[in-house]
Amino acid sequence: MRIAVVCASHYGATLGIAERIGAELTLAGLDAHVYDAATPPHAEDVAGFDAFVVGSAVYMGHWLKDASTFVRRHQPTLLEHQVWLFSSGPLGTETTDADGADLRESTVPAEIDEFTNAVRPVGHRVFFGAIDPEALSLPHRMIRKFPGAAEKIPAGDFRDWTEIEAWAREIARTLVKAG
Repeated sequence: MRIAVVCASHYGATLGIAERIGAELTLAGLDAHVYDAATPPHAEDVAGFDAFVVGSAVYMGHWLKDASTFVRRHQPTLLEHQVWLFSSGPLGTETTDADGADLRESTVPAEIDEFTNAVRPVGHRVFFGAIDPEALSLPHRMIRKFPGAAEKIPAGDFRDWTEIEAWAREIARTLVKAG
């Protein structure tokens, strides 16, 4: 069974998540291929996959353009296959905001409702992300210098690899059972 793991990653943290998902799917005996959404498989290649995992880094409440474009462009094919979506966004060690709301629920990107209707994914997950201030572009470094921004955009790697691997194994079990 061939699986495409496609993601859009601005600084590499989300690509790291996609690569870990691809590795777990491969360990489960599936033929997983990881693609950057900026250079996804060609349309004829997309038709040759049996399932898809598509994800994106989230900025300002939205998926990156390359991932959104991939879902919209290949919607007819995705609709005919099992699809899982993931988003990488929240930063920090707190799992709830000041009001007690779960950050994974309150940071679901705006596109997910549209994509849920368009491709009927098996599921969507929000994972915590990572940020290295030294790797940021000048505009993003400047944003972190605004008063209070460094607290809202903390530096560090907050990805929960155990959670990510468990989700990938859940996907693999579903695919193996269906296959």
